[in-house]
Amino acid sequence: MPSVPPAPALVLASASPRRRDLLARIGVIPARIVAPDIDETPRKGERPRDYVRRVAAAKANAVERAPGEVILSADTTIALGRRILGKPADEAELRAMLALLSGRRHHCLSAVAVIDAAGRLRERLSDTVVVFKPLSAAEIDAYVASGEGMGKAGGYAIQGCAETWVRRLDGSHSGVVGLPLYETAALLRAAGIDLG
Repeated sequence: MPSVPPAPALVLASASPRRRDLLARIGVIPARIVAPDIDETPRKGERPRDYVRRVAAAKANAVERAPGEVILSADTTIALGRRILGKPADEAELRAMLALLSGRRHHCLSAVAVIDAAGRLRERLSDTVVVFKPLSAAEIDAYVASGEGMGKAGGYAIQGCAETWVRRLDGSHSGVVGLPLYETAALLRAAGIDLG
């Protein structure tokens, strides 16, 4: 009787606790978590969609994969037209980002990359349109003082206080948090990862 190969083990190429929490919602617990060390600087003239796809794939490729392992990585950025709004470097940049997003429609792009046990890279992109209400200077000041926007793409966390600013959202809420679950689940199933 032929032996059944063991199920692949998932490696999450991300230090983000939000991505771990989102994976747990679909019953997936990584066997290992590795924070990839890559340069996330956008290239000159790089479009937001190309940027987020490139970074997600680079994160997956930066992690050493043992036999039988599947690597999952993701990257999320905010796009205002062709402008990429990454993580703010300081409070001044955070304040400037929020002023730019105030009262405007923007795109939250989340790319997911999976390298399966055979070494094949598969990718998906989630594009969510988010519309913010106009923000007062006092609202921006209070949000900056809270510290919630630091370390977040576009300078805000939709799973926090910033959700009260969202007039409309068209797409994936989990994608705005940092890991679009529809796309992620499809990629993981294709790679042989069992979902809970």
